[in-house]
Amino acid sequence: MNRGLTGEYIIKSYGDEEVRAFVPYPLPPKPPIFIDPTLREELDQALISLGRLDSVATLLPDVDLFIYTYVRKEAVLSSQIEGTKSSLSDLLLFELEELPGVPLDDVIEVSSYVAAVTHGLQRLGGDFPLSNRLVREMHKILLSKGRGSDKDSGEFRRSQNWIQGTRPGNAFYVPPPPDRVADAMGDWEKFLHDIPEKTSVLIKAALMHVQFESIHPFLDGNGRIGRLLITLLFCHEGILRRPLLYLSLYFKQHRDKYFDLLTNVRQAGDWEAWLRFFAIGVREMAEGAVATAHRLNDIFKDDRRAIRDLGRRAGSALRVHQVLQSRPIASAPFLAKATKMSAPTVAASLDALQKERIINEITGRKRKRIYVYKRYLDLMNKGT
Repeated sequence: MNRGLTGEYIIKSYGDEEVRAFVPYPLPPKPPIFIDPTLREELDQALISLGRLDSVATLLPDVDLFIYTYVRKEAVLSSQIEGTKSSLSDLLLFELEELPGVPLDDVIEVSSYVAAVTHGLQRLGGDFPLSNRLVREMHKILLSKGRGSDKDSGEFRRSQNWIQGTRPGNAFYVPPPPDRVADAMGDWEKFLHDIPEKTSVLIKAALMHVQFESIHPFLDGNGRIGRLLITLLFCHEGILRRPLLYLSLYFKQHRDKYFDLLTNVRQAGDWEAWLRFFAIGVREMAEGAVATAHRLNDIFKDDRRAIRDLGRRAGSALRVHQVLQSRPIASAPFLAKATKMSAPTVAASLDALQKERIINEITGRKRKRIYVYKRYLDLMNKGT
């Protein structure tokens, strides 16, 4: 549907140039979104896929092991969209206090994203509302270290920003002037809490993401926070009990279409096309996560069977394998501490796991060696 502009342009002067900054109208859209049968089918399929994803917790022996690495994969993907070169392996090496293979700033940026996700989930778990205050708290953590730490972390912007271009005058998109941000985010928060009217969760997630990106309330980190909020909303609303859905891979794979659809929402009010794109993304990413969980479970089962055939070394090797399920890159001292086993026992277990080709040593060093649970990490690295 073509509704025309979904906001107003404010003319502002920056230097010698007059710039049109876009201020979106409050949600929900007017006239209301038209849900035709094909769009209804896409929304229904997305919800069914979310339900299957939510049931993954019953499949894995310890869903936290999956979540630990899955959150980190999302952190890598979301940060890659913003230009970092860090991989999942780089992040895990950094967390092991080993040097990654990319500039440290890149990995610190990804690590800060993990910390922001963790903080948001913990706050929601403590019955704190999904709100502007929580958004600012997560943003403060996201930009606490490394690049962007000088960009008013945890505060809505007090100066004009823009998307692409060297200045507002030649930018691809100019968000609201800074004096309009607080009111726009206030309306955004009301929409989250079903004011002025209740909105179904899937539609709410789709709409609030676009609105957040249109407002662009921070000087830096808007994209990462905006993507993270989708998962937090699903958890907050009880659609997902655990943070298992992330759309960064989908947005990365369809980057041009993603930006085109955001523009069409602003310029023509085509919320329906965006909603269809969003629903397809939710379905595809949910189904992908379910498939990954099944494959991961199969890998763990296969490897445990092989380890049980090791004879007297099986018990200690299984304990090492259990730790590697949550930390697929590890050192012998880390594993000794985590398993509470002696260094010689861990060394013997690692030797046995290498002979079974369950793990690989990746440094080639005689000391301070690093081991990788290769099949697990290869599976989680897909898309990154």
